[in-house]
Amino acid sequence: MTTRRTRPASRPPEGTPPPAELARQARAVLDDAVRIARWAAVDRQPDATPAQERAAVALGLTPDQVRAGWDRARLAGLVELHGGTARPGWRLRAWDRDDSAVLRGWVALFDAWSLVHPAPGDVEPTAVAEVVEAVPQVLSLLQLSAGPVPVPSLLDLLRQRVAELREERCEVPAAPRDEPGAAPGEGSVEASGAVSRRAVPDPAPGPDPLARLLDWALEGLAAVGALTLGQGQATLTPLGNWAVWVKLEQICVAAQSPAGHIEQSAEDMLRACARLTPGPARVEYRAWLAARPVGSAVTELLGVARGEDALLRGLAFEALRVVGSAAEAGVRAAAEEPPLRPYALIWLAEHDGADPDEATDVLTREEATWLWVDTAAAVADHGDATLLVRHLESAVQGSVPALLDEVRAVGHPRTVQVLVALAAAHPDPAFAKAVRRAAFQVHTGGA
Repeated sequence: MTTRRTRPASRPPEGTPPPAELARQARAVLDDAVRIARWAAVDRQPDATPAQERAAVALGLTPDQVRAGWDRARLAGLVELHGGTARPGWRLRAWDRDDSAVLRGWVALFDAWSLVHPAPGDVEPTAVAEVVEAVPQVLSLLQLSAGPVPVPSLLDLLRQRVAELREERCEVPAAPRDEPGAAPGEGSVEASGAVSRRAVPDPAPGPDPLARLLDWALEGLAAVGALTLGQGQATLTPLGNWAVWVKLEQICVAAQSPAGHIEQSAEDMLRACARLTPGPARVEYRAWLAARPVGSAVTELLGVARGEDALLRGLAFEALRVVGSAAEAGVRAAAEEPPLRPYALIWLAEHDGADPDEATDVLTREEATWLWVDTAAAVADHGDATLLVRHLESAVQGSVPALLDEVRAVGHPRTVQVLVALAAAHPDPAFAKAVRRAAFQVHTGGA
């Protein structure tokens, strides 16, 4: 038997500034975005053209600078839009006091570099996607070099990585049909090459389309403060160097998944984590999240939360707690869906600093009752009778009749099953009888 050793926590590359200095640099990169976000939080309609013109006058910026700063503010999570109305995001409220919030906001902008600097209009989307997928290797070379790297060297690496991506996509075709006399396998190499070239069109007209796309990528990364350009070479900034290190660390964490579920779907991963205690489960969540883009991970977790299994719903929001601020927009949207609203409101309260033991205070009586029934459904499906009876103690109602009345009124789809299971589990015959009567009334639609 072997004992698996955990990888010791690594340190940032030598010469990386301390977090406070990195946060100062990130604040400088996002200064215009913060100013516009704070102005928009007051004006409330920053998308309207008159509002942008007012912002330009008030802040001493050009209209183009206002539009660019507004886009960066949204990408960095400094503002949120609710029905066309702007609200300050959590990061904006914490901007002056929380260095970690500032760095997370900048990393969100760094991840969205391809949106900050739009690709050339005459380039095919497939070619743009290839370059975006290949950029992490370019950034890794820049970090390993620990200094300026000539653009031709970066272009050579980009060509190699794009060629690998195209080879991974292409399948070996059958012999060409327009050669009736060809024997099986005859001309297969030439055919494969011809079909491969047809399947992957050139990214753009011109003598060197990948060079154009590399210039676009480098300019986009420079626009978010990740690197500097000059005299035919590129150099990572301290922020960019730190960000690449963070991404590589995430990959290493994913490779250490303790339970081995990082390649599974969110639902399968959560089902596996249901058998773990909270600490190991959180480690597994982190590994699973590090192995995929944050946006798609949040979407997948919320998709599981919308399912019928109440246990997985609760676990999905536990995993979203590990995601942190990057999940805030998705969770706020989920708060508009009645089945997810109690979970989302508690998540948001804790995210804003509420004590976990007091976070349920943000729920209305009806929302708290819905959550009680949903949790009871999870216990009934996956727990035992003792846990279900003990769950009664967490009800906000002060008496059994009040609990049953409000449970009937809340309209949870699992109400009947929960009440039947509770009646079967409870040792008090009188209580069991009252609960069975309530279950019958919900089933038949009676009062």
